[in-house]
Amino acid sequence: MADSIFEAVFNNARKDPDKLCIADEECALTYGEYISLVSRFSSVLAARGIKKGDRVVAEAVQSVKFLALQLGLQAIGGVFVPLERGCAKAKIESVAKTAGARLIVTSADVKRAVTLDSLFEQAQTAKEYGYNFFPEKNEICELLFSTGTTGKEKGIVITNGNNIALAENVMYGVEMKEDNVELIPSPLNHSHALRRYYGNMLCKASVVVSSGVMNLFGFFKLIEKYGVNSIDLVPTALSILLKLSKNKLGEYKDTLRYIELGAAPLMQADKDRLKALLPHTRLYNFYGSTESGCIAIYNFNDSKDKSGCIGKPTFNAKIFAVDENRREVKTSREKTGLLASFGKMNMQGYWKDEEETAAALCDGVVYTNDEIYFDEDGDIILLGRRGDVINVAGNKVSPDEIENAAKKIDGVADCGCVPAEDELKGSVPKLFVEMKSGAAFDPVFIRESLAKALEPYKVPKYIVQIDKIPRTFNGKLIRRKLTQEKQV
Repeated sequence: MADSIFEAVFNNARKDPDKLCIADEECALTYGEYISLVSRFSSVLAARGIKKGDRVVAEAVQSVKFLALQLGLQAIGGVFVPLERGCAKAKIESVAKTAGARLIVTSADVKRAVTLDSLFEQAQTAKEYGYNFFPEKNEICELLFSTGTTGKEKGIVITNGNNIALAENVMYGVEMKEDNVELIPSPLNHSHALRRYYGNMLCKASVVVSSGVMNLFGFFKLIEKYGVNSIDLVPTALSILLKLSKNKLGEYKDTLRYIELGAAPLMQADKDRLKALLPHTRLYNFYGSTESGCIAIYNFNDSKDKSGCIGKPTFNAKIFAVDENRREVKTSREKTGLLASFGKMNMQGYWKDEEETAAALCDGVVYTNDEIYFDEDGDIILLGRRGDVINVAGNKVSPDEIENAAKKIDGVADCGCVPAEDELKGSVPKLFVEMKSGAAFDPVFIRESLAKALEPYKVPKYIVQIDKIPRTFNGKLIRRKLTQEKQV
């Protein structure tokens, strides 16, 4: 087995140079052509003085050349630091300073920065790099900066070995085959998209990169052109795709092997619609984080769709529950614990932040605030983040369950549920509702509808209208913003 994604692609190019490796809206490269471009990027970077351990910040572009730059850097032992496309100048400069970047690749007006296009032009005439070593599995290859929902920016340290383990979690989790052709429209600065790309590269499969789902013609054109048989999506992209394309995905019900989703919880209405359109397609929901990625998987189109279920651990992951003192505990619906994970995919820590590292990582175990229990089938049921889970007179209520029920009500566009203090019960559910355009807000109707779907103690005591439910770019609900809203 390869020790790095670069080594995997390099070996694949030797074994099967003429096989399609990667494509975007402008070009398609075989494994042999791709490793040649990667090698020439390595030469360009080396000529600029980039060496092992140097950090390079790069603004993401949904393209083959962006991924070739990344792999060319990692091939010579450099550390890739990707940022979202259109990233603000101040953030680029802040991350570059924190990372101690040797080079910044961006189209923004940043001092001493170069553009991806200029590096690509240089790579066209550069000689291929004379590799005399492969990157080692314990070498740092990525710093992934994430703010999540807390607002604090942290650099997650990832090694080549971590990425191989993450790729295995994806590859075995979705039962990937070498003739896989996966469409990835998710942003390539994000761990979600990168790790799906890694899985395909390790498997010697093929990846098609797109600029998103808003351009429906281009999205479906790529499916037809390259014979796409699998798709990776984040929940917000799925919602947009289902809304804009109506039932078009159903035209591929006999050719799509799987769709994998992750990075945020799925809306129940989208899950139901997807199952109806693609009755024979494997529909995977991945659970994980940038710190401990792709660690649980659930095919919600293959069995009873359990509320809050994230399935079972993936190839390299061991998942268990602990108490507040990090002692392992047995769980049930009545006695829950906090999710902890161990495995080769786990991060090395947070860049130059020992305090935050100690709060999340100890002896290779990543500890979370996600409250879980294991059901009678051995499946992991996720209730939500501790602090978000609502303790109603001793009954633990998942806000996701209330939200999923509310999203099925006519006129409700989106919603978010948080705990509110209560003198008698300690806390009760409080539901914020975003209505569809033209729909009237009727809290009595919403409460009566929820009473038909939920146990009485789960029905929100407070139902409040809000203009827009706060979410991150990939669809994660920012509950802290809801809890800051004044009681109405």
